[in-house]
Amino acid sequence: MIDSAHGRFRDRRHGGQELATLLSRYRDRTDVIVLALPRGGVPVGFEVATALRVFLDVFVVRKLGVPWHRELAMGAIASGGVVVLNDDVVNILHLTRDVIDRAIETEERELERRERLYRDDRPFPTVADRIVIVVDDGLATGSSMRAAVRALRQLQPRHLAVAVPVAAPDTCREFETEVDEIVCAVTPASFRAVGLWYDDFDQTTDEEVRDLLARNMQQTVGRE
Repeated sequence: MIDSAHGRFRDRRHGGQELATLLSRYRDRTDVIVLALPRGGVPVGFEVATALRVFLDVFVVRKLGVPWHRELAMGAIASGGVVVLNDDVVNILHLTRDVIDRAIETEERELERRERLYRDDRPFPTVADRIVIVVDDGLATGSSMRAAVRALRQLQPRHLAVAVPVAAPDTCREFETEVDEIVCAVTPASFRAVGLWYDDFDQTTDEEVRDLLARNMQQTVGRE
């Protein structure tokens, strides 16, 4: 883990390139797979997977936003029916079970849509007994990543790592007890929000996700 007060990235792909240098020991290993959280994590994950010469796929997680403040996460859901709630947000805002269930129902539909869109008929890759590196563009509260980690643990990877270009210092430290390895390229003391550490933080599109996954498949044909 690198602690820096000054790290900035041009865009997500630059963040992925910088992150890949901290993961170079995994280069050319056939037992390694990079799973990116769409959509913003995919350009980061593409650069990591390209540099390491390993396979890239997506692991779909959906943030559960507070209805009147969508950017505030009360939790997240992931493939496999996993739900992770932010108890502090739920309790402080006195969110009812009905509010939470409605948000889960809405996001489950979007989760299923994205899995069909990104993967088509391609099955989810085998992660059991493999080294899995889960990548996103950053960690703020970490709720989406926690949902991903909890779901992936059920699939029994041999080694589960989380890697991001930028993270809130406290959140990065918290993941030290939740995964086998946490790599946060920069952990600015004045963090505030992930997007502030990128010059270009435009939204990643579904088309970009599909294109990057297809390009990785072309790059990795015959390596397994």
